[in-house]
Amino acid sequence: MPELPEVETVRRGLEPVLVGARLSRVEARRPDLRFPLPEGFVQRLTGAVIIRLDRRAKYLLAPLDRGDVLVMHLGMSGRFEIARPEGAARPGEFLYAADPDPKHAHVVFETEAGGRVTYYDPRRFGYMALIPAQTLADHPWFAGLGPEPLSEAFGAAHLVRAFTGRRQGAKTLLLDQRVVAGLGNIYVCEALHRARISPLKPAGAIAASKVAALVQAVRDVLAEAIAAGGSTLRDYAAADGALGYFQHRFAVYGREGEPCATPRCRGTVVRTQQAGRSTFHCPTCQR
Repeated sequence: MPELPEVETVRRGLEPVLVGARLSRVEARRPDLRFPLPEGFVQRLTGAVIIRLDRRAKYLLAPLDRGDVLVMHLGMSGRFEIARPEGAARPGEFLYAADPDPKHAHVVFETEAGGRVTYYDPRRFGYMALIPAQTLADHPWFAGLGPEPLSEAFGAAHLVRAFTGRRQGAKTLLLDQRVVAGLGNIYVCEALHRARISPLKPAGAIAASKVAALVQAVRDVLAEAIAAGGSTLRDYAAADGALGYFQHRFAVYGREGEPCATPRCRGTVVRTQQAGRSTFHCPTCQR
């Protein structure tokens, strides 16, 4: 599943085409994705102006001039293709991925300026909704979300409070969207390695100074991944077709059996299972 940097990269790719644009035509080629499309989906979007394009956790949010917010989630394999009057940008040339198949083109947005954005989703785990702006914060998808990891609200004090007295591993809590919104498996593994904290260590046993280092590591790894265009693993590509290269910088993720990248560490990266997910870490330098 695309993680925060991938979703942010998609947001930035779509922004020049969609923000400030009036939707002249919307086509829903099927009535549902993961969930049924909202009633009147096409009619409610046609003619609307997209005021801006935001991101909350792994959701894309497009507030409309009519008072609704178009909410989009990429799921496992959702991708956008952008076609402009000057030429198309197809997000297909990336690691292990095939070109978008027209039979998986489920939703099409066209703008008065001639832009065209097509949503592809072979597995149909993504979804879209129209939610009134005034009720968005109270919607079940958003009401329980923690702070954004790149926001001022996500600081050492917040994470210390979240970790205090908890027996779960640090990784488990960082993946809890109620603790911090948008973090996923890849970047949590990488941040814990940078902070030299074991993903298996009970969160309540981590010193406050180490928690502060972890907050900074989370910020750094996300910022670097966004700058690189995300990880571009299997089913993800940037909305404008750009490749993401952060996967070449992974210190632990996917590197089972390889030497630890920490200078002067002679450890070896291992893979364990936590809550059904692969965890990669170095037992030698992550304590």
